[in-house]
Amino acid sequence: MKARVSMPYVLMYHSVENFDEDPYLITVTPARFAAQMNWLAKRGLRGVAMRELLPAGRSRGLVGLTFDDGYADFTAHALPVLLRHGFTATVFAVAGQLGLANDWDRRGPRKKLMTGAELRQVAAAGMEIGSHTLTHRSLTGAPAAEVEHEVKASKVALEEALDLEISGFAYPYGHHDDPAVDAVRAAGYTYACAIRPAQAGPHTLPRTYIGEHDRRLRMTAKRLRHRWTWR
Repeated sequence: MKARVSMPYVLMYHSVENFDEDPYLITVTPARFAAQMNWLAKRGLRGVAMRELLPAGRSRGLVGLTFDDGYADFTAHALPVLLRHGFTATVFAVAGQLGLANDWDRRGPRKKLMTGAELRQVAAAGMEIGSHTLTHRSLTGAPAAEVEHEVKASKVALEEALDLEISGFAYPYGHHDDPAVDAVRAAGYTYACAIRPAQAGPHTLPRTYIGEHDRRLRMTAKRLRHRWTWR
């Protein structure tokens, strides 16, 4: 049985835009995203970046907001909503793909990723930028040298491109094993986000997936499930 440990509540998003197809279930429409943020605000909850959430611990009223991959639609559809509520968030960018597209999703659709300049604008608006590796490859079972390169080089590349310290990391697909966690820690990241880790800790933080079908009841149920699992 999984040990229950106190972990802050963190939501995992990817893309926010209108869509016709979404085979990997990574997209939330702008209308649904706005409703989800309203749901948080009406309950006295405030969405924050990981750099603010973690020092506060499991403080009541704070919810971590994370966006994997660094899609360009964040600036048009997510950022204005966050700023309107006074929320912040962490964007985990794929350092070797800035300005390109999500070619790791073989079934598509292709989505544009933020450029370095766009990430700098997002950071200037108060958002945190973290690493999501160089190429979005799964780190589980990969050769040690490749894992180290994906983890360490992505941090260096983002820091050089943005002139910011990069202290957070998110595992592509949520995949991680002990060597990957060790590599992330050794690279100097202060925290790393997973999805449903067997054992949670600073470099294996659990997150709750949020999608287009998450309305009020599902949002409530997911929050309660987190509190029960990670209290």
